[in-house]
Formats: sequence, structure tokens, C-alpha cells
Amino acid sequence: MQQLIGTGVALVTPFKTDFSVDTEALTLIVNYQIDNGIDYLVVLGTTAESATLTSEEKELVIKTVVDANQSRLPLVLGVGGNNTTAVCGELKSRDLSAFTAVLSVSPYYNKPTQEGIYQHFKAVSQASPLPIILYNVPGRTASNMLPSTVIRLANDFDNIVAIKEAAGDIVQAMKLLRDKPKDFLVISGDDMITLPMVLAGGAGVISVIAEGFPKEFSQMVRLGLERKVDQAFEIHNLVSEAIDLIFEEGNPAGIKEVFRQLQLAENCVRLPLIHASENLAQKIAANIKKINNFSREKAL
Repeated sequence: MQQLIGTGVALVTPFKTDFSVDTEALTLIVNYQIDNGIDYLVVLGTTAESATLTSEEKELVIKTVVDANQSRLPLVLGVGGNNTTAVCGELKSRDLSAFTAVLSVSPYYNKPTQEGIYQHFKAVSQASPLPIILYNVPGRTASNMLPSTVIRLANDFDNIVAIKEAAGDIVQAMKLLRDKPKDFLVISGDDMITLPMVLAGGAGVISVIAEGFPKEFSQMVRLGLERKVDQAFEIHNLVSEAIDLIFEEGNPAGIKEVFRQLQLAENCVRLPLIHASENLAQKIAANIKKINNFSREKAL
């Protein structure tokens, strides 16, 4: 799965001020990613506020991204949940012809055992016509998919090809990288530890911050993959403040504020989320200037 090496972004769903889906802004955001070095796009992940979208809105988001992309970059579709039967049913019934892979989150809220997680993804594997990227994000799911479970799944099912590892635990990531099958991809789901994971053998990232700063973050990942450590860490140190800022008041409120200031989209999020505060907006504005000045100096 060479198409999944590098920088992917978890696309937001931009809303108008009346909270309807803003397809024009979504098209602008897709093109902004493509024009600035992103390697692939993830549609309807957590950052897309998928939990608040209707079925019709999800179809609109998919169509908008597919039409805007025009087959220029690989697309990954988020298909996951805590109802195994429903996830498998969607995989069997949905037209997935525009997509390279699916991203499937570990079941949330139910708090399954490791064996339950294994059996869930066994069923998902058998239902999916596309390669599967597992998604471990215990901060949202309330259960951690242990490295032993991931490695078992990777060894048992040929179409389970990667994991987006977002436990925020560098030790756990190191164990995955140490024990994984040769061609299995470990993709960072945590922007702050992306570079250390890449340098340890990771395949790249599915990022939130890269949406707002695609040129800088994708360049950092490329330098990491090329083992140009000092240059890569120079960019990491630059964007680390931005990472803290966009998550300070929750995701995607922070990254949508970045888009507002870049004049790509409104900063509207749906309840129970609320938009970034004025104090955070001011800090983000100063940070954008800092990153833009660095990029001009370095001719990125």
C-alpha cells in the first residue's frame, strides 16, 4: 500500500453559518491539500464531525470530495462504529469504487475486550472489498487496541494493511513497529509524535494540523522518511505550537479557526461542539504569521 505512505489528512466538514454543509468551502479545502503536497485524503473521519451528519449529508460530502479530487489523490473513507453488523452492512452495500482503502475505528462506548475487538475486525475484514486501516484512538473509544491484538489481526487477514495509531503513547507505537509484519503500515494518528514515529519506521501520518499547514507538515514527513533528521525537526519544532493550539479547545474547532483565518471556510461546528474562543483565535493568528514567515524564509 505505497499510496498510504506519507501525509494523509482527515478532512473537516465545513459548515455555513446556518450549519448546512458548505460544499464550496469543502472543494476549496480539497484543492488546498492537493496544491500543497498532501499525499492522500481521508473522508468522514472523526474530524469530519461524522457523528452529527445525516446519511444524506454524508453522501453529499463524499460526492463533493470525489468530484473535487478528480482522481488526483488516493481517497480513504471512514467506515466504522460500535455496531459490527451495521459496519459490515455498510461495507457490503456502499459503492466504494472511488476509494483506495477504508479507515475503521475500534468500537467505541461498548468497551469490548481484546477478543471482542479481534472478532469485530475479523467480521469487518470479511465484509470489506477494500484494504482496511485500523484506527486506535482510546481517548475517544474508551478502550485501547493493544499491539498484540493489532499484530494478530495483521497476521490473520491480508486485507488489514495498516493502523492509524492515535493512543499518544510512543512506547506502544514502538512495540507496534518492532513486532509488525514487514509490509504492515503503522501510521501516526497523533500529530505531535508523528516525526518520532516516522523516524522509528512509521509510514507517515493521518493528520489534522496538516490540513491547515499542508506544505510545512508534509515536507516534515518527507524529510523524516528520507532520514533528514535535523531539517525535519526544525519544521516539527515550528509546528508543535500550532498542534497544541488547534487541540486546545477540541477538534475540529481549532483547525476550523485556522481555515477561517485562511479564508477557506467558516469556523462553524455543530453542537455539542462550539467554535474557538476569541482568545484562541488571536493565538492562532499570531502562530499562522510565524509559520508563514518561516516558510517564506526557507522557500518551502
